[in-house]
Amino acid sequence: MSGGVPSGGGVVCVLGTRPEAIKLAPVVLALAARGVVVTLCSTGQQRDLTRATLDDFGLVPNIDLDLMQPDQSPQAFVATALPLLGQTIARLAPAMVIVQGDTATTLAGAMAAAYACVPVAHVEAGLRSGTAEPFPEDMHRRVIAQLATHHFAPTQIAQAALVREGIAWGAISVTGNPVIDALRLAEARLGADAALRAGVDQVLPPLREGRAMVLVTAHRRENHVHMASIAEAVAAIAEAHDVDIVVPLHPNPASGAVLRGRLEQVTNVALVQPLGYLAFVTLLRRARLVLTDSGGVQEEAPAFGCPVLVLRDSTERPEGIEAGAARLVGTDPATIVAAVAGLITDDAVHAAMTTAILPYGDGYAADRIAAIVAAEIVRR
Repeated sequence: MSGGVPSGGGVVCVLGTRPEAIKLAPVVLALAARGVVVTLCSTGQQRDLTRATLDDFGLVPNIDLDLMQPDQSPQAFVATALPLLGQTIARLAPAMVIVQGDTATTLAGAMAAAYACVPVAHVEAGLRSGTAEPFPEDMHRRVIAQLATHHFAPTQIAQAALVREGIAWGAISVTGNPVIDALRLAEARLGADAALRAGVDQVLPPLREGRAMVLVTAHRRENHVHMASIAEAVAAIAEAHDVDIVVPLHPNPASGAVLRGRLEQVTNVALVQPLGYLAFVTLLRRARLVLTDSGGVQEEAPAFGCPVLVLRDSTERPEGIEAGAARLVGTDPATIVAAVAGLITDDAVHAAMTTAILPYGDGYAADRIAAIVAAEIVRR
């Protein structure tokens, strides 16, 4: 899709981060297939990562506000984004604004649309951890639930959380999570294009034949104070096991710099720059297990039968825990190392976390969302 700006009506999709791009791209494509005019508006919260991810789906932002500044706080970002998104929405006069997830961009987009009296559709609605963490993401989700008119819940657990907060049952649709749709699109593209696969392989670190690979991602704000402990755990795993460990570093120095400082000299740890979506999917398909504090990776890894050890004490994605595909291990190095040892050395332990039913969707969430949105636009 081109980067021109459609005028009048249709839908505005507001996004600004890599996870939003991954999960909204299938929705945008499904809407376009139904003839709905879609304007992609990027705030630039993670400008380079977002553009690269959209490119993997053949998408280009129609509008790029390019708002992110170094060391910008969430409240400063929202304060900057809100009036500009308000002006954009007023100019485009859409029938609906779609946002996804829990970022500062999501909150600003929902607020701007609500102030403009434009219906708000929230993709991945209803995720709750039961605690104040992750902060500020959990707070954002609760506020957005009060602003949205259409709540696209990925699971029945998410639906129940919204109902408990007073959201009308009829305003909630259980659709599955479009992250699974995105994985299927990526698999199809990689499977159909040998040159693309070869190009992706070139950007990945070399992995030893016959060796298990452990994939590690850590960046959440709540874990910034625990990043040194996570790094120690990874170093201990590398020393104890003959495995390859791949650690994509997040641009935020509170996570990336700490991990680099401890792990740069560990021989079987490969520190890599942030990977494109197709490259990351390729790594997930090859990994024996994943250590992560990411929400999206908790959903993605089980789709490939890859056990997930969650580097947090709570999660807003309990479905994976209940299904046995994921386990909370926190940030204590000894706990992490012990959990990893079982999954590396014991095939039965590993198999028990790979046979769980995938709880996050069947790959048709975007079609369900697009059908509801298209029908609503027609009614309006």
